[in-house]
Amino acid sequence: MKRLYICIAALSSLMVAGCSDLLDVKPQSSITEQVYFHNEGDFSPYVTGIYSYVRTLNDNIVYGTERSEELIPAANARFTTAWNHVINPTTGAVDYANWYQAIGHCNLLLDKIESFPFSNEATKNRLKAETYSLRAYFFFHLTRIIGDAPLMLQSITSSDVPLLARSSSKDVMKQVFADLDKAIALFPDQSFANGKYRFSYPAVQALKAEAKLWNAKVLGGGAPDFNDAITAVAEVEKAGLTLQANFGNVTTVRANSEIILSTYYNRDESGGNSNYALNALPFLSGVTGASNLAELPYCLTTSNGQGAYQISVPSRALFNVNPADKRIASTFVIELQGTTPKVAWIDKYPGTKYTDDRVSDNDIIVFRLADIYLMAAEAYAGINNSAKAIEYLDKVRLRAGTGAYVGVADKSTLEMEILNERGREFFFENKRWYDLVRFHSAGTINVYNYVPNLKGKTTPLFWPVAAKVMATNPLIEQTKGY
Repeated sequence: MKRLYICIAALSSLMVAGCSDLLDVKPQSSITEQVYFHNEGDFSPYVTGIYSYVRTLNDNIVYGTERSEELIPAANARFTTAWNHVINPTTGAVDYANWYQAIGHCNLLLDKIESFPFSNEATKNRLKAETYSLRAYFFFHLTRIIGDAPLMLQSITSSDVPLLARSSSKDVMKQVFADLDKAIALFPDQSFANGKYRFSYPAVQALKAEAKLWNAKVLGGGAPDFNDAITAVAEVEKAGLTLQANFGNVTTVRANSEIILSTYYNRDESGGNSNYALNALPFLSGVTGASNLAELPYCLTTSNGQGAYQISVPSRALFNVNPADKRIASTFVIELQGTTPKVAWIDKYPGTKYTDDRVSDNDIIVFRLADIYLMAAEAYAGINNSAKAIEYLDKVRLRAGTGAYVGVADKSTLEMEILNERGREFFFENKRWYDLVRFHSAGTINVYNYVPNLKGKTTPLFWPVAAKVMATNPLIEQTKGY
């Protein structure tokens, strides 16, 4: 991991070539070509450095969680305007600099590596596969947030940075799938040969399954995309993954048997040692007098625990249907003052309790096997194969101790149950808003009635782009609805 952060620091130094034009990406080559891409060994650390962007995106719950129904304030709220859905071009709008910096680095590497001779072709193919996977990840992440987005695919090697209009979200997704298919073809093996902190063949198939579900529901791709998602799931299942018997181990045991892709955290690393769960952990002075203090994941100081938010009543209600659900104890714990319930603190990512304090240093999960199972359930439900949908749904339910699904098996009821199961299984894993948009688009829910803070509002489901972005490039049109 020391090598990882040295690489990130080196890549960050390249950012002095920074961002100001439409895509907030200036030419990287003027400095990059002086120190990189002269030797075969230059490529791997450069790819490693690009993962710093994945880490940054995963450590931000504004887009994947805040607009959902999962969270409410606790002792010391830290919500952005996204939580209240009071979003407009000047408040809460998206400046997509990080995405296009990352994409720009992918483009440059792909351009430079193509004709560069490698002593080991498998190494070259793996680096290309990872880079295509990363670019697909960044474009997919961005289009889920703003919809239509500029498709920057060229390697920028001069001061003449092209101004690009937004391409349709369908075209962006076509590029995502093209990159994913290239990555799949290039990976020299189907293992986790480089570990679970980098893209691998199973990880890129997991990303493809998720992207196909989005395309099927949000963009109207329908049955062909559902079937493609099922095919991708089958490829992930070949990787030898297994569910953790103890649900609490899922987020606390690094790179465990269930993990497909995650981002690394460690108290002693450089470049920051706390993930977004820092905001959820209570601090001691805020829970003084709790009769169940020993059960609470509290930190001694507000430096390590912000006490900002707690699990919401609607999310707790998902668990209330079965009090025997084994996930409850590793998802939230209710503070008691005497016998009076107070705050329902989140302990999904409880961090590590050191001798001096608790630190939120758990790895943040991108994909894990339970996600794959519920993607399969969703895809099978989408093509009206209720038996297979229930088969995959039950894989998750049985680990949770809630038993096999015995409810009605019609499509709408089953899809609602899958959404609810995702709410239980992936609470606070930065997936919920994207899930709600998908199921809203498919007609399973009306998100404007489902999310308390959206009731009575007409805020579009996609974010506006920042005024700064539009002022820089006259070709950019504002997101529809703003």
